Amino acid sequence: MRRKAARRASARPPARFTENSDNSLPLIGLCVTALKHRLLVQETAREAAGEKWHASDLVFTTKNGKPIEPRNLNRAFEAHCRKAAVPRIRVHDTRHTCASLLAALDVHPRVAMRILRHSQISVTMGVYTQIASPETRRALEPLNQSIDSG
Repeated sequence: MRRKAARRASARPPARFTENSDNSLPLIGLCVTALKHRLLVQETAREAAGEKWHASDLVFTTKNGKPIEPRNLNRAFEAHCRKAAVPRIRVHDTRHTCASLLAALDVHPRVAMRILRHSQISVTMGVYTQIASPETRRALEPLNQSIDSG
């Protein structure tokens, strides 16, 4: 994640991203709070590193301002999962979790597609068809009740 203000107007996303993948999304309050906290943590790290600090426009860096190596990010993520006592998943699986939550909240698939930055609706629908919709849950409730009372 890079700070938006630091980007050049002519910068283009790498070819693997969709044309709209660089568009802004509104952030929910939780994300804004987390990013503000991250800024304070990074400022403290910058002061502690002194001359060893590597300036960049990255939001998430090592304690010396360098980019985080992918394997170290995975290790840190696993440590946070253990500390929070939640099941261990891959970092990429958090995208699927987000998609599942959007589906469970009955967010329209096209909106979810934009949030998840999927280039094709079929990718989004692949997740959405795995999640029981509120209508499906309501339809199965009589079956559940008949089995429970039987």
